[in-house]
Amino acid sequence: MAALTAWFWNERFWLPHNVTWADLADPEPGVEYPKAGHVLSALPLALGIFAVRILFERFIARPCAFLLRIQASGHRVAQPNTILEKVFTSITKYPDGRRLEGLSKQLDWDVIKIQRWFRLRRNQDKPSLLTKFCESMWRFTFYLYIFIYGVRFLLQTPWLWDTRQCWYNYPYQTLTPGLYYYYITELAFYWSLMFSQFTDIKRKDFLIMFVHHMATIGLISFSYVNNMLRVGTLVMCVHDASDFLLEAAKMANYAKYQHLCDMLFVGFAMVFVGTRLGIYPLWVLNTTLFESWEIIGPYPSWWLFNALLLVLQVLHVIWSYLILRIAFKALSRGKVSKDDRSDIESSSDEDEQVVKDPRKPAVIHRHPTTKGENGTNGHLTLGTWAQEH
Repeated sequence: MAALTAWFWNERFWLPHNVTWADLADPEPGVEYPKAGHVLSALPLALGIFAVRILFERFIARPCAFLLRIQASGHRVAQPNTILEKVFTSITKYPDGRRLEGLSKQLDWDVIKIQRWFRLRRNQDKPSLLTKFCESMWRFTFYLYIFIYGVRFLLQTPWLWDTRQCWYNYPYQTLTPGLYYYYITELAFYWSLMFSQFTDIKRKDFLIMFVHHMATIGLISFSYVNNMLRVGTLVMCVHDASDFLLEAAKMANYAKYQHLCDMLFVGFAMVFVGTRLGIYPLWVLNTTLFESWEIIGPYPSWWLFNALLLVLQVLHVIWSYLILRIAFKALSRGKVSKDDRSDIESSSDEDEQVVKDPRKPAVIHRHPTTKGENGTNGHLTLGTWAQEH
């Protein structure tokens, strides 16, 4: 075990040349550097955030939803049928024509009646509009809070105005209380998303988002351990800039304010593209790739850190293309369309077209049913978009 630990914390991987862990272990009085053990404090904080979320959704989000006349209306219940229930739970939720014909003969029901039964049964598993609104309002509140905090914090730092300050005297850069709070709170929130993913609205991209959250947690933890916190705050702030707009658009959609929803989504698209394709590569990647090379030079963990940031940029390009396509169609059609990756089935009352061909994307017409998630979290999109920022 000791050999494995020594291998994992190899100084030649984590630290620049001629720097050792011992150099960082005993700083001057009043000076503190990031330590690997600090990231563990995010776990109890994540549980606290999860508890706050439960209270927030019950005592703040629900009353707000009721003021907007969003009710916890239940779905119509399918007629109990042992045979159909067995097919639904064990075989398929979307029986094809051949299976429908077989069930029709077996039960002496017509095909339309069986299709309707499966539609009602699928709707029973969906969360109510109230549940989706409360989830979005919680995320909107946190994303807005952490973005405002990040901006206020960065306005007081020298590396916001001169990114070369991210690398001067590296890795001997002091950990301030504000910097620690910003990083650990962000990390704890993503841990809370990991916990809540198993109780939240189930989505088709559950595994993808699970991997996304793990990758985000890994990148934040990685940058903390090797004291790349300064540039890390820039990365986090850039990524937080658009999330609250997306959640606001979803809340407007649930409240049936379609025009406001479309405006917010277009605003989200503009901010997303501006930050991810403009500020991020020209400002953040410029300092991590070129300014850091000039000031501290490359070393193994430097290569890994930049490789991960470049992967993010590739994802930004893909997501921006998909978002712009959605925004364009929202402007041209006057509606934001369905998100194929959102809930198990997005709409609360699915129409016969969806029953006939569940793979075909549908356009929502004034029904308060569109829901998306990541972060990084989901998006109000057309059926072709299968991934969150």
